Amino acid sequence: MDWVTGPFPGGKENFNACLIIVDRFSKSMRCLPCHKEETAMDTALLFWNNIISTCGVPKIIISDRDPKFTSEFWTNLYDILCTKLSFSTAYHPQTDVLAERMIQKMEDILIRFCPYGMEYKDHEGYPYTRISTGV
Repeated sequence: MDWVTGPFPGGKENFNACLIIVDRFSKSMRCLPCHKEETAMDTALLFWNNIISTCGVPKIIISDRDPKFTSEFWTNLYDILCTKLSFSTAYHPQTDVLAERMIQKMEDILIRFCPYGMEYKDHEGYPYTRISTGV
């Protein structure tokens, strides 16, 4: 899991960040729109409603050391779900290279669509997108 903060073109809800979740097995990515100001509880609800309810409970979660993921609330949630939380090390690309590659791919896609006037920001599926590199 990782965060991407924008400037994103605002839609109806004016999202200014994305929670990026990458499945290391299938190499697919979920981009969940959110706001920079969301709390750990808001992030957990976003994770529950979009990941656990559709894909099930993951065994291992690798995340950066964002305070939203290291809070007592998230630690208790990981214990309840029997999920192991591993933190990536700063400036250690081997840990989160897949997430970083997916983020670059997402940014490339958004950059390519913007100049041509495509109004993806108000599209029903934006930015609840799945991207797979097939790697």
